[in-house]
Amino acid sequence: MRIFQALLVLVIINGSMVYAREQPPARVVISKIVFQKVAQNRSFIGTLYYERISHVSSEVSGLVTQIDVKAGDRVNKGTPLVYLNTEILEKEILIRKNQIDQAELYITHSKKNYERMESLYKKGGISEKDYDDARFVYQEALLKKMSAKIILEKLMIQKRKSVINAPFDGIILEKNVDSGDWVQQGKPLASIGSINDLFIKVPVAETLLKFVSIGQSVPVTINAYNKEMTGTIDNLSPIADAKTKNVFIKIRIPMLTKVAQNMSATVFISTGSRQKLAIIPRDALIKFQGKDFIYTIKEEKAVQLPVNIVTYLGNRIGADNKHFTEGLPVIVEGNERLRPGQSVTIVGED
Repeated sequence: MRIFQALLVLVIINGSMVYAREQPPARVVISKIVFQKVAQNRSFIGTLYYERISHVSSEVSGLVTQIDVKAGDRVNKGTPLVYLNTEILEKEILIRKNQIDQAELYITHSKKNYERMESLYKKGGISEKDYDDARFVYQEALLKKMSAKIILEKLMIQKRKSVINAPFDGIILEKNVDSGDWVQQGKPLASIGSINDLFIKVPVAETLLKFVSIGQSVPVTINAYNKEMTGTIDNLSPIADAKTKNVFIKIRIPMLTKVAQNMSATVFISTGSRQKLAIIPRDALIKFQGKDFIYTIKEEKAVQLPVNIVTYLGNRIGADNKHFTEGLPVIVEGNERLRPGQSVTIVGED
């Protein structure tokens, strides 16, 4: 029995060795390390906010008949948000239009009479008073038409303002009314944040301001979605915190969907002077026992090297390890399941 077990173990070991010898090399894509002068940075937690917020209100009073948006909706400039009842207004507009038509008829009649009286007056056929009376009637008809047109224009403006539109492209942050509500002139109806004015405010120590500059690009991660992007330092808050002396840095970021004001974001901000670092794609990084490593290739086999990350540069990192050299190949695809010493075949270069 023992002889049989020993033979079985030998068969299994020999089979494993054959399998290992027959296992094909891992197919990988590489990139090559370059060196650049970049500044050291570290992560800071910031808060998203809309720099431009409009508290949309009504310029006229009225009953809300329809509201087409809700909090969280994205709207374009000019999109109708709230409709006020215009039933009575429509009747007044119709009355003024009829008055203008009546004034037109009256003007036509009084003009003919005035021209006839003017001709007679020049021939001495009527008195000056009769001529003045005819001229007055004609001029009064013109003024009545003008007054009716002005009132009509005012009513049309009121009608136009009974539909409250979005002032710019934005996100509805808050809705304050609903159908059936009576709104007074100036009552806030909704709040809109401009999607083209989305910022992150980040508190940093005043001693770090010497390492940042307006217009500088910084890596940003929206924490809720682990979404990476590049932001731009737009400005600094003019007031530092009285106790901590921290200063808020304003960072403009591209337009985003499905974000909420006061969500968190991680921003990488310079905290030191520029130094020459090995620039490595983040796709090359792997975690092993809580530490960062990369795989390079030596004699067609995978070799694991530790990485000391000094700075984050969007989809790349900067490292200061002495074993990194210009042009050193690093594996960026196919490294997920590699093991040190495993044979590899390069199938592409990124």
